[in-house]
Amino acid sequence: MTEKQSVTAPALDPATVEARMGTNYPEPFTENVKEREKRMVGDVLGLTQFGVNIVRLAPGVMSSQRHWHSHEDEFVLVLEGKLALVTDSGEQILGPGMVAGFPAGSGDGHHLINRSGQDAVYLEVGSREEANDDVDYSDIDLIRRKKDGKRVFFHKDGTAY
Repeated sequence: MTEKQSVTAPALDPATVEARMGTNYPEPFTENVKEREKRMVGDVLGLTQFGVNIVRLAPGVMSSQRHWHSHEDEFVLVLEGKLALVTDSGEQILGPGMVAGFPAGSGDGHHLINRSGQDAVYLEVGSREEANDDVDYSDIDLIRRKKDGKRVFFHKDGTAY
C-alpha cells in the first residue's frame, strides 16, 4: 500500500505481516536462498486451501532451488523488478505484470533468480497438497518426502540429510 490507511479484516496491509527470511534446505543448498524474504499473507488471512506469499528477492537471491511438485500447483505474478525464470526449457526474463504457472506433476523444474541490481517482488500462490506432495530438485542431490508425518529432505538415493 502506498498510502497508509487503516484496514480491518478481512483486509490487511502486507507490510504488517512478519517477514520470514531464508530457507529450511539442508547445507550446502542454502547459500543463494538464505536472503529470500517471504511474507505469508495467506496464513495470516486464515486461508486453508491455497497459500499466498509476497516474496522479495534482493539482487543475486533465488526463490528456491530449481524444483517441481508432485501434487501442488504453483503460480507467480511479478509485482516489482525483473526476475529470471529458469525452467527445463532455459531462461527468460519476467517483469512487472508477467505471470507463470507450474502445474503439479509436470516434472519441469523451475525457480526465479534476481539477476538485476534492484530488489524484485512477486506474489506466489500454491495449492496446499502437503499431505501427498513430493518435491524433486532438478539440479542438485535433493528430494523432499513425507516420513512419519513430517516433510524430510533426502539425497536422491534415499539417504537422509
